Amino acid sequence: MDRVQIAIAERVAEQHRHHGKAQFFWVWGVLLVITGIEVYLGYQNMEPVRMLSILMALSIVKAALIIGYFMHMKFELSRMKWITMCSLVFCLAMMCVFFPDAFRIIKYGVR
Repeated sequence: MDRVQIAIAERVAEQHRHHGKAQFFWVWGVLLVITGIEVYLGYQNMEPVRMLSILMALSIVKAALIIGYFMHMKFELSRMKWITMCSLVFCLAMMCVFFPDAFRIIKYGVR
């Protein structure tokens, strides 16, 4: 490894030393509360579009917490964050392109 890579590795290691177990327990508690809210909403008699919108928003928050803290993305270099987010956006765009193709089975049936 050259000097730049060693300096980057030392900086990331130093950032990882500054958070303790308490931070992970707080994040875990928040995830537990959000899961409880999702289960509660599942048993409510609410219109489906509204309920699914709320559940999707809560799921996005949960995914961001898990990726940020438990997968340590919060402590990564910004270059790594950009690469990951660009890949995510590309995958979602491809899903939007190919998802309408799934409706052809309704129109044409199974052959």
